[in-house]
Amino acid sequence: MIDENTKLPGAFCQRMQKFLGGEAEEFFTSFQKEREYGLRYNPLKFESKQSFEEKMIWEPEWKLSSVPWCVEGYYYEASERPGRHPWHEAGAYYIQEPSAMSAVELLGEEPGEKICDLCAAPGGKTTQIAGKMWGQGLLVSNEFYANRAKILAQNVERMGIANTVVLNESTGHLAEKFSEFFDRILVDAPCSGEGMFRKEPQAIQEWSPENVLLCAERQQEILSHAAEMLKPGGVLVYSTCTFAPEENEQCVQRFLEHHTEFSLEMSEIGEQYFSHGLAICPGMENGGTYRLWPHKLCGEGHFAARMRKTGQPSVKDVTIRGISAESGNSRKNRKSAKNKEMAEVATAQSEFRSFQAQALQIDLEKKLCGRYVLFSDNLYLLPEEMPELSGLKVVRAGLHLGTCKKNRFEPSHALALYLHQSEVRQRVDLSSKEEALKYLHGETVSCDSGQKGWTLICVDGLSLGWGKAQNGVVKNHYPKGLRICY
Repeated sequence: MIDENTKLPGAFCQRMQKFLGGEAEEFFTSFQKEREYGLRYNPLKFESKQSFEEKMIWEPEWKLSSVPWCVEGYYYEASERPGRHPWHEAGAYYIQEPSAMSAVELLGEEPGEKICDLCAAPGGKTTQIAGKMWGQGLLVSNEFYANRAKILAQNVERMGIANTVVLNESTGHLAEKFSEFFDRILVDAPCSGEGMFRKEPQAIQEWSPENVLLCAERQQEILSHAAEMLKPGGVLVYSTCTFAPEENEQCVQRFLEHHTEFSLEMSEIGEQYFSHGLAICPGMENGGTYRLWPHKLCGEGHFAARMRKTGQPSVKDVTIRGISAESGNSRKNRKSAKNKEMAEVATAQSEFRSFQAQALQIDLEKKLCGRYVLFSDNLYLLPEEMPELSGLKVVRAGLHLGTCKKNRFEPSHALALYLHQSEVRQRVDLSSKEEALKYLHGETVSCDSGQKGWTLICVDGLSLGWGKAQNGVVKNHYPKGLRICY
């Protein structure tokens, strides 16, 4: 809610008054109302929506109500503070503004596809897509800014996602590496943030007409790169959290004019729950662009457009230039380095398999159908659909299995959050929220005297992290950088 002392920018008000006409007063009044709060349950952690709701009975003070356009989405009251509950750290849900859930619903992803979230931090839409993929296929999530890419990777880890590769790249470089590769692409573009004025009043101070135009230029560039990466027949969803036509309908119009292989496509969810965007070019009058208005639904301001790419794969003229003959010594050195790398991966793989035999009830390699890759002493299981990683800034290469340390393997926190309680040989079930908070703070946990070695710590059936058991006590292995005090 915007307080009485915070004024909306004059140029913004003039534009919206002209845009909305008789609806303008209701629109401006909505900024004085309390914002909506939302969360999405994680399908990777629960068998069904019903099982999640049954779990919620354990917290009777929470009053959740469904978000109409998102099966996994719920509204909650600000006083309930689900972000400070152990379930949050266990990846049971992701806290996300309800309108922001709309873009992924328009994307219509399917398990087994290759999907790209091109501007992915902090991870709300990536984790939403991953939940609908059920661990099948490949999700490439990219973020240009390195510090935000790390936050994205942390959220992917917390939600127990194995089939996602997190990159820190420019969209131009990705277009060179992934030509006509993806079945679906989501571009939740950086924008002027007008739709977030009520949620984040500081955005008002950063707004200017000049920034709107600057954002519109950047959005065109990102969309053009997305077009190169999408397969013919694939779906592209473009979304923003702004009201500015320059960044919304006009941006889509310019894109369609320059990419005639794309056309707008209606969405059943969009038609049912959202308002149509402005019909400023042929095709828009039939739907395909949608607006979410804060005075018409329970959520903040958003825009989205769904487009499909037609035509046949383009024939590329590939010319190799500037390649000199490789000397015998160079070939020998390169082969030697490759052999060394393969030997190191084989050693790490062997150490992991020893850990797996002792601690797990499943064969992860068979379950995930990936390939092992090693970064320094960190072992990952990379989705098999992912091309070679060379030349890419990789933040997370699929599922981080753990670290190789002098003839022993130490499992990662990411592996703990991926695993279900039935997939480990031994676990400790914490019986209360208070016990879980103590573990998250770094304290030891009691266990049966017969337990020894790596043990999964769980709360309400959800994995929280690792511990190492001996003599009736589990030494805490919850990462120190994540430890919290409520």
